[in-house]
Amino acid sequence: MPGGKAAGQVAGAESEGFAGALKSALGSVSAAQNESARLQKEVQLENPKVSLEETMVAIQKAQIGFQATLHVRNRMVQAYTDIMNMQV
Repeated sequence: MPGGKAAGQVAGAESEGFAGALKSALGSVSAAQNESARLQKEVQLENPKVSLEETMVAIQKAQIGFQATLHVRNRMVQAYTDIMNMQV
């Protein structure tokens, strides 16, 4: 049941704090990119067990995850810059 797994991940992230949640998210994005690369390699080697559609979906998931991570990083850098520019 995928919904239960996501709820468990959120509950676990709350107990770990922001750093734990960020680390978990980065691990998920990295795993998606690795899976995408593996599927691409299998398609290039013409493995009949791996479909092009499955590979394209994996590539899109990895790309979306990376873009989301990049946006979070940019927001964090902007927040840090804003805090450092505040006058005390």
